[in-house]
Amino acid sequence: MDRQQITLRKALPKYQEGLYFARYLDMAAEGFFHMLLGRNSADILARVYLQPDHDLSYQHVIFAELDGRIVGMYTGYSGEQHRHADPKVLGNEAGYWNLRFWIVSLLFAPMLRIIDTVDDGDFYLQAIAVDSNLQGKGIGSSLLDGVAERAIDSGASRLALDVSAANDQARQLYERRGFSIESTWPKRFHISGFKFHRMIKVLA
Repeated sequence: MDRQQITLRKALPKYQEGLYFARYLDMAAEGFFHMLLGRNSADILARVYLQPDHDLSYQHVIFAELDGRIVGMYTGYSGEQHRHADPKVLGNEAGYWNLRFWIVSLLFAPMLRIIDTVDDGDFYLQAIAVDSNLQGKGIGSSLLDGVAERAIDSGASRLALDVSAANDQARQLYERRGFSIESTWPKRFHISGFKFHRMIKVLA
């Protein structure tokens, strides 16, 4: 595949693009958001995506396109942007009646709070995903190049991400791209199948 065919662009605040966001976000999170939000997860995330000034906003999303078709995505933000983000948007859209959301949120609260450890000088790659039938075609590399450039433009000195400790393939990919493991979490609250590495890349 010719890398020149791959283009990156800012996401638009459109519901249909929110559905793409929801699909890629859940892919990157290995199904966590579907578990958190249930069968209406795509609609909830699409509505959340349309709202500004929070971690899951369209403002932080970049789509990869191939011949005008969306084929991948990354979303990320600086530690400072995270500190100023509205933490209530997802819960508001999920609904206070959504018992599933609140139970899962409570169970995984120690994990979800790990994002609060991102330093102001870091840029956090929240999620990156590519259509499964197009993996290995250079789209992921283009997205990683794009997020590194965006992080540098934002003034960040490091790029940070969290990856499942069980996902050796992804960890090795990030290591080839200059990331190294800084820490592993959770340290005290162990939930089977949920152990993650915080990986860091120092930016030139």
